[in-house]
Amino acid sequence: MIVRPRPNAIALLFVIRGSVVPRIFPHLLAVGLFAAAVSALHELRWLSVPEFSLAPFTLLGVALSIFLGFRNNASYERWWEARKQWGAMVYEIRSLARSSETLLDLQAEHSAAGQLRHDLLHWCAAHCHALRGSLRQQDCRNELKSWLNDEDIERLFSHRNPAEYCLRRAGRIIGELYRQQHIDSVGLRILDEHLTRLAAVQAASERIATTPLPFAYTLLTHRTAYLYCYLLPFGLVPSLGWYAALFTVIVAYTFFGLDVLSEEMEEPFGCEANDLPLDALCRINEISIAESLGETPPPLLQPVKHVLQ
Repeated sequence: MIVRPRPNAIALLFVIRGSVVPRIFPHLLAVGLFAAAVSALHELRWLSVPEFSLAPFTLLGVALSIFLGFRNNASYERWWEARKQWGAMVYEIRSLARSSETLLDLQAEHSAAGQLRHDLLHWCAAHCHALRGSLRQQDCRNELKSWLNDEDIERLFSHRNPAEYCLRRAGRIIGELYRQQHIDSVGLRILDEHLTRLAAVQAASERIATTPLPFAYTLLTHRTAYLYCYLLPFGLVPSLGWYAALFTVIVAYTFFGLDVLSEEMEEPFGCEANDLPLDALCRINEISIAESLGETPPPLLQPVKHVLQ
């Protein structure tokens, strides 16, 4: 995710980091060269381009804008829903740490309840890393070493859904707290509800990750945008001459940029500059858990070149 002070109006024109320009530049270059070639052929009278009415281009441009607007809204809704779910995860882990501290008797040094609470929160920390690794299809073993021993890590990855296994292990610990009478039935329900809501966050995240927008929307907007931008020079050349290439590139930048941006936001759990900072959110959970257990918390992750992963 891009994290930076908002530049002024002039500097905003030259910002590259976090923009879609690097991704669409080859396409802009191709459209610009094509438009320049059409302009040159027309101006040198090697090609006679009839003077078209701009009405068809206007109608097609309006239709394309509607399609792109719909797709961008749908992509942003997915991005924002994912952000809300991971915000809920941060809230639930903090609440679980606080509730467990309130409900358990932690006065006795090295008490059984304290050790079980320690294991419970460590499995919750492992859960957020396992979910991040699953969503990004990354190996998260190095991050898990701070919270689980090698045997637990190997057992974790022997399961098809490691994040779900973490919640099951946390649930067993809550059950053990109840069986050893460290908490009553009310405390059992309170702690278990936190795990239930963490499971809901996981299910919602997996739903977003595995259910993309219908491919027909992507295909329609992509084809229409390219068709429009490659036909546009023929409508602009008779009236604009050599300047047709410039205006074609400006229009192409808008349409291609919106198309690519919607593709990036459609998959909010990736590693692109505009995707969600899952690493930073996991670190926030680690800090909350470490402070609740009286351990030394790791430092907050900082943006690198204005990008927070």
